[in-house]
Amino acid sequence: MNMLRPDFDKCGGLVPVIAQDDASGDVLMLAYMNEAAYDETLKTGRAVYFSRSRNKLWRKGEESGNVQNVKSIFLDCDADTILIRVVQVGEAACHEGYKSCFFRKIITNADPKVNPEGFEVIGTPIFDPKNVYKK
Repeated sequence: MNMLRPDFDKCGGLVPVIAQDDASGDVLMLAYMNEAAYDETLKTGRAVYFSRSRNKLWRKGEESGNVQNVKSIFLDCDADTILIRVVQVGEAACHEGYKSCFFRKIITNADPKVNPEGFEVIGTPIFDPKNVYKK
């Protein structure tokens, strides 16, 4: 039986993965998987990514405890992007302590006198990263 798989060769070995909260539909984060991360995710039911900065597998929550249990996996039409719907164990998916990595909303046509950064924070931190990631 030929099982549909992401086309890792097309993307140089890494495929982008969007993690979405299964209950709320909120987009939690974007990461990457290589074949080993994908296979381990399928086998364990927990999200495993490939860390480009550390150049190794990253088992989501291995330091923070904020793991992602996978409910379903979808491939786009070209098989070069993955969407995983997850149950976020622990309230934060973001390493900066927010529920979602997408907590900064860009303000289009922002008045630099009123908002020089051009964005607003649209979330409340759930944890302080300094207390969670002790290196």
